[in-house]
Amino acid sequence: MQENWIPVYEAVDEFRAELVKQVLHDNSIAAFILNQQDSSYHFGEVKVCVHQSDVIRAKHIISMHQL
Repeated sequence: MQENWIPVYEAVDEFRAELVKQVLHDNSIAAFILNQQDSSYHFGEVKVCVHQSDVIRAKHIISMHQL
């Protein structure tokens, strides 16, 4: 993972992670998805990461949207 990027959301499916990423982008927060799922069996986590300076704001936005 890149330095200074913190996971703020974890999902079991990529669709939900993409939704969260888009909501954050709509609120001017840069985010990327770190897919740690096994490619064959699709178990594991998909994380949405933001820069450490945006962590508090991102978590607030996620909670406000009940994602």
